[in-house]
Amino acid sequence: MSGHGQVVCVTGASGFIASWLVKLLLHHGYTIHAIVHDQTKVEHLLGLEGAKERLHLFKANLIEVGSFDSAISGCHGVFHTASPVPFAVEDPQSVPMWYRISKTLAEDAAWKFCKENGIELISMNPGMVIGPMLQPTLNGSVALIFNLVGEKTFPNAAFGLVHVKDVVTAHILAFEVPSASGRYVLVETVAHCSEIVRILQELYPSLSLPDKCADDKPLAPTYQVSKEKVKSLGISFIPFEVTLKETVENLMEKGLLSFKCK
Repeated sequence: MSGHGQVVCVTGASGFIASWLVKLLLHHGYTIHAIVHDQTKVEHLLGLEGAKERLHLFKANLIEVGSFDSAISGCHGVFHTASPVPFAVEDPQSVPMWYRISKTLAEDAAWKFCKENGIELISMNPGMVIGPMLQPTLNGSVALIFNLVGEKTFPNAAFGLVHVKDVVTAHILAFEVPSASGRYVLVETVAHCSEIVRILQELYPSLSLPDKCADDKPLAPTYQVSKEKVKSLGISFIPFEVTLKETVENLMEKGLLSFKCK
């Protein structure tokens, strides 16, 4: 990967995935127009290697028409990682998963807009993204792991999981590989919460973890996700056990978890 001489835009740049995307893009020589909503939450970006020379911050709002124009101007490509979530809802109980729905609606709208305007689009659809955090605050997907600690029960749920580094690598390769096209699903493994707890217990025997499911129903089934298309980009997935360990170690480094390690 080499981005020397290329300028790209990253939206939602202070977020979990986007922060790693900025880090890797800088590492490979790209100049970045980073769009953030709150410029008081970018200290972790400013400290990245290459940021002083090639990271330029822009403030914009996803729901304000035209606020992205200056940031996107002159860019060879845009990595759109930000997603707005509607807060004014007439009947919130009828649709409980607004975050997930916002992602689906945004992708549908993007495909329609790009087809109508002759813009090349590639969409990346990761599962639950975990791994070490660059940003100082706990994000929703890593909270899945964090919230298991100290609980009496674990959720009866299965998740497709993937390392954040694999997600951002796939983004960049999709931009760079000429044959890349369409939609990509990014999942290294699918695991039930019971399996996540089992692996955590093996890695960290002294960690307080739940030993039973939150309900008495049969365990939610896992499922298969094909890796063939995304592997065509040149991705080699980080094993889930490594991803889980790096996630926990990072939580420890940030002072969010404290216990005696194996």
